[in-house]
Amino acid sequence: MTRFANFRAFYPYYLSEHADRMCWRLHFAGSTLVLAVVVFALATGRWGWLWLAPVAGYGCAWIGHFVFERNRPATFRHPFYSLAGDWMMYLDILRGRVRL
Repeated sequence: MTRFANFRAFYPYYLSEHADRMCWRLHFAGSTLVLAVVVFALATGRWGWLWLAPVAGYGCAWIGHFVFERNRPATFRHPFYSLAGDWMMYLDILRGRVRL
């Protein structure tokens, strides 16, 4: 397993694992669903819905990797950096730095 000194060193690797635009789109959709579920649970007090957040987020991302990228998600090798990478990529998409 490749080791990274810090997240800054990891992030370019993370982006390289996402060459297929459909994978990026699925990541973006999954992250948006995570936010929607969390906001819904906070707004309504229906905490039982929170189990859906990781299912939606990881489900969309893993479909993108297994079906479109045909690779294993970085989550299995670098879980914390990968989670941070998901949200950094989400912000980069919103900022227009990563194009869908």
